[in-house]
Amino acid sequence: MYAGQVLSTGEPTWAHALGLTANLAAIGLDAPGRIAGLLFAAPKHVELEKIKDQFGAEIASLAAGVEKLYQLRIATRANPTEQNEVLRKMVLGMVEDVRVVLIRLASRTQTLRWFARQKGEGASSSERALYARETLDIYSPLANRLGVAQLKWEMEDLSFRFLEPELYKRIAGMLDEKRLEREHYIARAIAALTQELEAAGVKGEIYGRPKHIYSIWNKMRAKSLDFSQVYDVRALRVIVPSVKDCYTALGVVHNLWQPIPKEFDDYISRPKGNLYQSLHTAVVGPEDKTVEVQIRTEEMHRHAEFGVAAHWRYKEKVKTSEAFEQKIAWLRELLAWRDEVADWASTTKKAQLDDTVYVLTPQGKVIDLPAGSTPIDFAYALHSDLGHRCRGARVDGQIVPLDTPLASGQRVEIVTAKSGGPSRDWLNAERGFVRSARARQKIRQWFNAKAHAETVAAGRAVVEKELKREGAAHASLDTLAERLGFKKPDELFVALARDEVNLRQLQIAMRGVEPPAPAALPKVKPRTAPAKSGVLVVGGMDRLMTQLAKCCKPVPPDPIRGFVTRGKGVSVHREDCASLKRLAERQPERLIDARWGEGPGSYTVEMAVTATDRRGLLRDIGDALAREKINVTAVRTQSRDELAFMRFTFDVSDLAQLKRAFAIVRQLKGVIRVARA
Repeated sequence: MYAGQVLSTGEPTWAHALGLTANLAAIGLDAPGRIAGLLFAAPKHVELEKIKDQFGAEIASLAAGVEKLYQLRIATRANPTEQNEVLRKMVLGMVEDVRVVLIRLASRTQTLRWFARQKGEGASSSERALYARETLDIYSPLANRLGVAQLKWEMEDLSFRFLEPELYKRIAGMLDEKRLEREHYIARAIAALTQELEAAGVKGEIYGRPKHIYSIWNKMRAKSLDFSQVYDVRALRVIVPSVKDCYTALGVVHNLWQPIPKEFDDYISRPKGNLYQSLHTAVVGPEDKTVEVQIRTEEMHRHAEFGVAAHWRYKEKVKTSEAFEQKIAWLRELLAWRDEVADWASTTKKAQLDDTVYVLTPQGKVIDLPAGSTPIDFAYALHSDLGHRCRGARVDGQIVPLDTPLASGQRVEIVTAKSGGPSRDWLNAERGFVRSARARQKIRQWFNAKAHAETVAAGRAVVEKELKREGAAHASLDTLAERLGFKKPDELFVALARDEVNLRQLQIAMRGVEPPAPAALPKVKPRTAPAKSGVLVVGGMDRLMTQLAKCCKPVPPDPIRGFVTRGKGVSVHREDCASLKRLAERQPERLIDARWGEGPGSYTVEMAVTATDRRGLLRDIGDALAREKINVTAVRTQSRDELAFMRFTFDVSDLAQLKRAFAIVRQLKGVIRVARA
């Protein structure tokens, strides 16, 4: 099948398959995983069913997963650090079996080896650099998290070689020129430490740790150190039988050589979050040269090298959610494949990160969304305007309904209209169009802005009509608004639409006259009446029938005035009532002072509500008022242009209860405005 086939890098497909499978064998992957490695390119040439017939469902599934990851190409990113973290999560989240990721890591290692062997031939330096940067951003951290140290170090060193060839040569040269001297030094240090451990009755295996150029460069850069100051250029690893022997060996090391302050870490008594355990120390060894020493048991060593990634949180410095950390920790534990090969098929199927989905834009950028998100959520995640104009979607090239849940790894393209806005159905939770909070917020903002625009338009129409009637169609709206105390014309239009400015005030302002300030209502010196147990006590009149005005419906403790009517006693108004001011202008002698009594009472008020129209709105408002023990006596409602205009008549005991009612109604979904009518 692979005969004559060549990859995009120029490497023969069969040679790549053998190389990556050898890498899988080196890290101890099971037979199905190695077979899937050999078949990494098979899905490009034959149907998946044929692979399944010849090799079984498990291997066919692995090969399909590998092909899916090969299709993931990384585009240029505006925020590399954040985007790379999303990509690492995506690689783990879009596959059901962790072995797929391991095959991908082995493949990338083989590609870098191929570039190294070409020595300037084949792929261009820019292509090698692109692969190297992608490796350091995505694949090396994944290898680190999954504990595959052998592949991690090799990928990092080769990538560093392609990205910084001069630095790589300089550090490699410094390591090489001292290599023999360093090997002799390590041999002498091992001999001295072995003798001391035997004297203390500790049996241990001691060897020099291999040094990796990329890790040396990282330490030099992070701590601003010179090459000679990097402690672990000379490094020893001590493997002992038990935890007790670890601390005994530590005492022997510190007794033999002088420890360097602040360079000791006890990860045995305080393991890292990924269960890594070891003792780390740095000392001034023979000839006053620094040496790093790691001390651990055989079990700790096996766990660190093959089971978990030792330093992923420390080295990557990436913030992740607690749930994601727990799942990654579980994935690492799965990788004790050397001892539990037989359990792979049954256990790794749970290795999905199911709380987030990672989908791609047509340009290859990865967008992370809550699980269950739809194309509408995806559109709003990219841009609010794209969400508003969304009318359809293609997922992996196929047209799908807008309520289709997205899965990790899918490529999504949004079909838009030239103009228009969202549908109110998108906010209906039962319909399942929208899952993310961002999308819901943007949709509500659009409808609120539309309602505001309609209010402005209604007020503008009133102004333009009056201007034509006054013969001043070209008058300055800014000047008109300023005369009426508004900063902008739009504020005036809204006030007119809400009846906060009346036509008389508008007409006076149009004629170029500042509207007069409302005259204070004339005061009538009261004759104090004895307070009774009734609701109201009215000064100036004894035993006079009173009634609350229906035009303004006052409620304690609203400031109030009384107006003596013909045959109906005293009508009690709020002091700011427009009707009362008109009456006072014509018959000021009928005004009397009034105040609230101390007895309990019930007062009828009207509440005006403007909201985006939706199913269940009236029920929700009724339930909210019922929770405040408010008795609703009448409701009027009208729907127009996807807005609901509602008036509720109900009884309250005082202004505090009325304010509570307003507050809870304002908090309801879709409510735009609440005011006393």
